[in-house]
Amino acid sequence: MKKLLMATAATALVAGAASAEDIKLGVILGFTGPIESLTPSMAAGAELAMKEVTDSGKLLGGSTVTPVRGDSTCIDAAAATAVAERLITSDGVKGIVGADCSGVTGAILSNVAVANGVVMVSPSATSPALSTAEDNGLFFRTAPSDARQGVVITDILTDLGIKEVAVTYTNNDYGKGLADSFQAAFEAAGGTVTINAAHEDGKADYSAEVAALASAGGERLVVAGYVDQGGSGVVRAALDSGAFDTFHFPDGMISAKLLENFGSEIDGSSGAHPSPSTELAEAYAALVDGAFDSTSPFTPESYDSAALIMLAMQAAGSSDPQVYKDKVMDVANAPGEKIAVGELAKALEILAGGGEVDFEGATGVELIGPGEAAGNYREIAYDGGKDNTAGFR
Repeated sequence: MKKLLMATAATALVAGAASAEDIKLGVILGFTGPIESLTPSMAAGAELAMKEVTDSGKLLGGSTVTPVRGDSTCIDAAAATAVAERLITSDGVKGIVGADCSGVTGAILSNVAVANGVVMVSPSATSPALSTAEDNGLFFRTAPSDARQGVVITDILTDLGIKEVAVTYTNNDYGKGLADSFQAAFEAAGGTVTINAAHEDGKADYSAEVAALASAGGERLVVAGYVDQGGSGVVRAALDSGAFDTFHFPDGMISAKLLENFGSEIDGSSGAHPSPSTELAEAYAALVDGAFDSTSPFTPESYDSAALIMLAMQAAGSSDPQVYKDKVMDVANAPGEKIAVGELAKALEILAGGGEVDFEGATGVELIGPGEAAGNYREIAYDGGKDNTAGFR
């Protein structure tokens, strides 16, 4: 009997080894373009989760996970689509962390991911339009929709006693979706939006746009743009002309680059971006251990996006996205044992044994229909040339 058991165990080990594979996951982010200062930390967050899983040796019979990066550019839908097509057809990725900006994410989803049956989990695409996109159950996101951000901005400004604002937004799906969501929420709360005007990225001079914003007036300028592009150009023109001296900065504007550009010139301004609680942020920072900026926007969401894909694979017993897509919501939500950041090996063991997990990860993951994050935001108060945490919402 003992020899039989040993033979059976040996057979199982051989079978496990045979089933191991090198699973490739795409990391499609705007490594060039209007948020290029954010994406290095985002990619590092996703790849940290992949390394954690690979080092554990517990995914699908000892499979390894290799990241394959692609540049979405954030704004060029054709280029992003071509990159996604290459990663899927040539590199053979079994899932995509990304994309980042909403327009290119929608383009990849509709033109490539759905056609090829590949799962996408975006850490930062926030357009409300993505909530109703045709996705065949393949699209998820760990950052909340801008329908939620519009309410958060309203709450912040209302609590600051601000009743009248001007709004400028980058002329794309992200900017318009956020600006419209904010205007609806702010006006419903009794506030006034004096103007809601688009700006184009890539211009050398934004004095004409700022003149129109100043003419409309407002106690504060809401800049729904990109920190590495037109958003910063608008802020510079507003400060230089004296049109506005305080601003509200949504997620696309918040990074170390904003402080590098303006320092104490934006003291008195406000901001907000999707972020974990202080406790979760500290746990994630401990895991990162200074390897990259763990506090940079959408970096913890990137870790969670990659983790969800790999945990869903384990729950399904397959790296085939057509199989594991149905497990993403399961591993993200109750019931199951709660899994914190840095506990992916533990989660893989539980799933391999037929158990259930409730992955909380770096951001307190909870996915609601249709596959998007419920959302938590860090409120920022700019003072002394620093972006100070004012609280969480």
